Amino acid sequence: MRKNISPGSPYTQARFALEKIGRALVEAGGGFEDVIRTRIFVTDIARWEEVGRAHGEVFRDVRPASTLVAVASLVRPAAAVVPDGRVGGVHES
Repeated sequence: MRKNISPGSPYTQARFALEKIGRALVEAGGGFEDVIRTRIFVTDIARWEEVGRAHGEVFRDVRPASTLVAVASLVRPAAAVVPDGRVGGVHES
């Protein structure tokens, strides 16, 4: 069973999830610079600035199209944030 990452902290949850995505991108031979779109689902839109801060720290030098979507709830009750992203074209050597 997965542990909850900082229940109630959208910033910490967003940062953790985005860093996890970053590790997966590196394993696949890419990086954050390959992300062309992000979409983050949040359960408390009033705390959007916390999520935006985490996103801005991770994508500081990359500026993918971004959307923040408020939802009533997520599958995991303790989750406040779920990120989603799209990676662009394939790298050529």
